[in-house]
Formats: sequence, structure tokens, C-alpha cells
Amino acid sequence: MFKSKRIGSALALSLLMSAAYMPVSQAQTKTLIIAEPVHGTGYLPLYVAIRNGYFKAEGLDVQILTVESGAGHTNAVLTKQAFAFIGGPEHNAFAKIKGAELRGVVNVVDRGNIYYTARAGLAPAPGQSMADFFRGKSIAVSFFGGTPNSITRYYLKLWGLDDKKDVVLKEMATGAVLAAVKTGAAEIGVTTEPVLTRGVQQKIWGEPFLNVPKDLGPYAYSTLNIRLDSIQQEPATVAKFVKGVVAGLKATYAEQDKALAIAKLEFPTMTLEDLKATLDRSFADEMWSKDGMISAASWTTGEKVVLDAGILKKPVAYDEIIDMQFVKTLHSALK
Repeated sequence: MFKSKRIGSALALSLLMSAAYMPVSQAQTKTLIIAEPVHGTGYLPLYVAIRNGYFKAEGLDVQILTVESGAGHTNAVLTKQAFAFIGGPEHNAFAKIKGAELRGVVNVVDRGNIYYTARAGLAPAPGQSMADFFRGKSIAVSFFGGTPNSITRYYLKLWGLDDKKDVVLKEMATGAVLAAVKTGAAEIGVTTEPVLTRGVQQKIWGEPFLNVPKDLGPYAYSTLNIRLDSIQQEPATVAKFVKGVVAGLKATYAEQDKALAIAKLEFPTMTLEDLKATLDRSFADEMWSKDGMISAASWTTGEKVVLDAGILKKPVAYDEIIDMQFVKTLHSALK
């Protein structure tokens, strides 16, 4: 059993430092801190792996810490205050350009896990172009540097809109997007599950008018990323960690009722009906990887988004930020 804490980045880093050195009950168990940018159902396979004991079976005590800031989860790993972060491998590319070495070692979310919703009563008219609908609107979106922000800037450029002149980007913690739309501070919300379904049920916004998972296809959206020196110095730990994640992915697909029960534990304030609708959407949109592989094609899409958005300043090759040796070895052993 584990607890996920949601805190600001400064306090998070302080707690991460202390948590990383907390004594564990058994000497043979190694504690690993995983930083996440938001606690959401998109990361359900990771929670499944923890609660089903797949990491424990490998001698690992995996703990989750939520750091709601644009790059806080990445910085936690760069500063050795967390073993891994879950997020887009473009963060590895950003770090690479600055001289740091991170690698994505296993996939979790293989689609662009965000949806665009409009305040209730405000939706695109039939046949209305996205450029026309977005022009002049206020958009509640995660902080600059986060993947939802990058995808938003990518779309704006695709539609020929200027992110400073044609729209108002209101950048905020992911958890604040629902409140921003509810209070009228924003007209469009860039969100994900389970907040998406919560907003629909509360009639704050309607069903998504733009489904990014279907629109962009395979996308390296949320991989588990570690320092290169972890691969070099602790390959056995990395292999065990990857094995646990892949087991979580497989169990999520194979035992969907059990995955729903775990989701209920993670999100106790949501009704079972709303959670089921949330997971049904995720399965329908093929949200999660089934084997842990990060395909070259999925990085091609992810890289194009951040390049076109002007956030990644130059191309970064797949092999420079992604290492699939542990996933490949695991699959070979299972054959």
C-alpha cells in the first residue's frame, strides 16, 4: 500500500530528499521514489503495479510523489531526489540540450492523454474550424514545459494562431483547470481523466470537442524516465523496475475489473460509475501501452509537437533519450 502526496515543487523537493533516505523495513528492499506531475488515471498501470505487489516481488518499494509544476518532476530526478519521473520524453530532450542525460526506459501512456473541452453552452458550431473557434478564447492549460501546454501550442501554430495575440493562455496547475472553467476564468479547458469526466458530470463543460489520443495517434506521452547513470550503475534495479511496470500494464488490460477497483482506491471521491466511464474512455482510446515499448514512431510525433511549438529548439535523436534494452530483454526472456 502507498500514499500519493500532492504538494508544491519547493516543498516536494525537500520531502523527496528526506523520503529518499528513509529506512525501509527490510534490508533487502530498495526504496524508489517516482515523481509524477499530476495524480491521474492516465498513470493507472503504475498504480496497479504498486498495489498488486509487482515491485515488492522484485525487492522494490516504489513510492509516488506528485509534484504539480511544469518541470518539477524532471528536476527531482536530475537532482537525484527521485529515481524516475513519469512524463513525456521531450523532457529528456530538453535536459540533453542542456548537457544532462536522461533516458526513457519503459512506456506507460502511448497516446496524447489530453482532451479539449468548452464551458457548458460554448462549443464549436457544426463545421466551424478550430482556428475560428479558438480565436479570442481564454484557455486553461498546465504550466509551460508540461506536455498539455506543448500540445496546445502545437495546435495553435497548426491552425495559424499566435499564442500571444490570438488567444489567452492561462497557465496553471493541472488540478486548477476545472475551477478556472467553472468560475468563468477560462472558456476552454485542456484536461485529462478523471477531471474530464468530473467536469462533464457536474455540467461545467461538455464532452470533448477535440480528442487528442485519436487525433494524433501513437505518441510517447508518458514514459518512465531515469538518469543515464542509473542505467550504468544500477542496471539490475532498472531491470526489476521495468519488469514491474510491464506487469502493471498487462494486468490493467487483462483484469479491467480489478484495475477499476484499484482506481477507486486511488480516487476515492469519484463514484464508481464515473470511474468506469473514465476507464472505458481510456481503453477505447487505446491510452496505455500494452508491452512497455516506446516506438520510434511515437517519439517522431512527440518530437514534432515540441519542435513545432517552439519549445524544443533542435531535433534530438530517439537513441539519445530512449533506451529499450530492458524492455527488449524482458520480452525475450518471456518468450
